[in-house]
Amino acid sequence: MKSTILSGQGDGQGSERGAGRSAYELARYEQIAFDIATKIVRKEYIEGEKLYGRSTLAGQYNVSPETIRRAVALLQSMNVVLVEAGRGIIVGSREAAELFVKEFETRHIMDDMRSRISELVEERNKINREIDEILGKLISYTVKMTGWLQKIEEVEVPPGSYLIGKSLASVGFRARTGATVLALERNGEEIFSPDVSMTIQEGDLLVYVGPSDCVSKVEELLKAEQPG
Repeated sequence: MKSTILSGQGDGQGSERGAGRSAYELARYEQIAFDIATKIVRKEYIEGEKLYGRSTLAGQYNVSPETIRRAVALLQSMNVVLVEAGRGIIVGSREAAELFVKEFETRHIMDDMRSRISELVEERNKINREIDEILGKLISYTVKMTGWLQKIEEVEVPPGSYLIGKSLASVGFRARTGATVLALERNGEEIFSPDVSMTIQEGDLLVYVGPSDCVSKVEELLKAEQPG
């Protein structure tokens, strides 16, 4: 993991208080602690060596002494540095610095993953909301189309049918059945929108559309005996 510390970078507005930064963004003092520990691991600072004083470090990193104090306290809690009266900040253990860097990097990776998961969850929720919205519209349109679109049916006029020799108008086909004849097929020829005065013959194929209960009514009308 490459250090994100650049000497001379300032605190930034509200950086010491964490204002304006995301939940997983590192505080400035954590970045400084990581930078110091990394230098110890690289042997830029040797065990037992005295580091600069807080004021010098504050100037080097362009932050307040309070920020340096918090960074040193964090390193001290992990035995990376020692604070001795009269001597100041002393490099404690390179091994402890390695452990600090490793834990720091692991935490940073985990924070990145948590942050990415949060982003993906939000993206997924957004997609789910869009899907729900589209599905709602689709269902609404489907319900409407159910009333508009009706199933097309076909029926052949059987021998002895009541309709033979009569017209659709004379038997009140639409009034009796609720169905509308779209086409009539006779001897392989299709007649679209046949005239209601056209005489029906045996073997004619009637193509009609209507509500679901019209099928039984059409079949009833096709029976040999005259319907009541």
